[in-house]
Amino acid sequence: MAPPSAHTESDTRRKRPGRLPRVEEAISNPGAVKINVTGAFIVDDDDRSRSPVEADGVHYENKDIRLPHHTGVVSHVAVDIGGSLAKLVYFTRELDAEDNGGRLNFINFETHRIDICINFIRQLKEEHEQRNGKSRDELCVVATGGGAYKFYDKLKEALDVNILREEEMECLIIGLDFFITEIPNEVFTYSDADTEPMQFAEARPDVYPYLLVNIGSGVSMIKVSGPRQFQRVGGTHLGGGTFWGLMSLLTGARTFDDMLAMADRGDNSGVDMLVGDIYGMDYTKIGLKSTAIASTFGKVFRLKNAAERDAEDGEGLYHDDHPEQSNGGVNFRHEDMSRSLLYAISNNIGQIAYLQSEKHEVKHIYFGGSFIRGHRQTMNTLSYAIRFWSKGEKQAYFLRHEGYLGAVGAFIRRQPQNWGRRNSVDEVVAPQAVHNLVQNNVLNQPQNSQSSSS
Repeated sequence: MAPPSAHTESDTRRKRPGRLPRVEEAISNPGAVKINVTGAFIVDDDDRSRSPVEADGVHYENKDIRLPHHTGVVSHVAVDIGGSLAKLVYFTRELDAEDNGGRLNFINFETHRIDICINFIRQLKEEHEQRNGKSRDELCVVATGGGAYKFYDKLKEALDVNILREEEMECLIIGLDFFITEIPNEVFTYSDADTEPMQFAEARPDVYPYLLVNIGSGVSMIKVSGPRQFQRVGGTHLGGGTFWGLMSLLTGARTFDDMLAMADRGDNSGVDMLVGDIYGMDYTKIGLKSTAIASTFGKVFRLKNAAERDAEDGEGLYHDDHPEQSNGGVNFRHEDMSRSLLYAISNNIGQIAYLQSEKHEVKHIYFGGSFIRGHRQTMNTLSYAIRFWSKGEKQAYFLRHEGYLGAVGAFIRRQPQNWGRRNSVDEVVAPQAVHNLVQNNVLNQPQNSQSSSS
């Protein structure tokens, strides 16, 4: 299916009913900003989308989310600090734009470089004070992830701002729900078997239930039954941290991007034992192609022993002047090991995700987390695993901002419950807000002609 236009899809979204200004005010938390996502779209290949921080261990996402109709002051930034990466989401105003809107910006920092992240937040604070003054809408930081606790004192001391800590799992779900329901062309499927591998998913009225597989340093699998109704049903400790750690030991690679680049150039058959290595052909009776992996790194031991036997016989003498990994005279390419390890981690996660989806009767599986990084081999492997084990009955879904679910969830966590979900604010939150207003005799007071939000 051809990808729909972001502008066209956003223009056809249903308009939300109007609300009383006092109700708008009552259902918001004090100091919270209500984000206007009307007409939101993802910006591609824009000169404005460039990194504000130039340093090792910093990655800026060139996929800003344009919010053309949000004109209110945004007085907070959000950061999700994990074991490997700190993911930051912040809003910038575009005063030179005709609509006077702004953007959500996305940037991540390796966690061991948290000081660079803190310095950048300090810079955002100073810019906020220059535009809005120190006394009005003072900037605060909404933090989630384990680092929200580990680095709380450091953040508080260095920034001298209010630090609001939010529960990690809830932020993940709020962030994913936001992307699914509010941002056109965010969710997609991926398969190298298709003419167009990446295809945007159409919005579904039946969002729930679904399974979120969040792949960071480790892996969490969360069943989501409804808005803010979720349960962690499983996971695995073999995740992104496993890949990064073993890759650094085996290849000496220092950055995740270098590791993925190696995997792109690799051929896993150089180290993996394939079905064809055992049978010499496809094993059609049980549906296995000759290229299917029978044993990850299984060829290494066999080749190493063969090389050692040849060396004992005076054959295959080898002088190692090459920076690749060698054992007993056999040279194993870093690229091949990278591809093998990437397949091993991704296939394992994909199979466990399928089993959890079967156990909990969930059809739709979303993969998030910074391990994916939009990498085609990773996505293709996860997609293939879900299709293979489900016999084509289930589908893997990916997101263009897959690493920022928690940070985005924290960013909008200060909103009223279900804020931004299509029509749900009116159906779920507003009645309770009206009840509270009546109890406090607020509705009888004079109302302003304009809402405090956009």
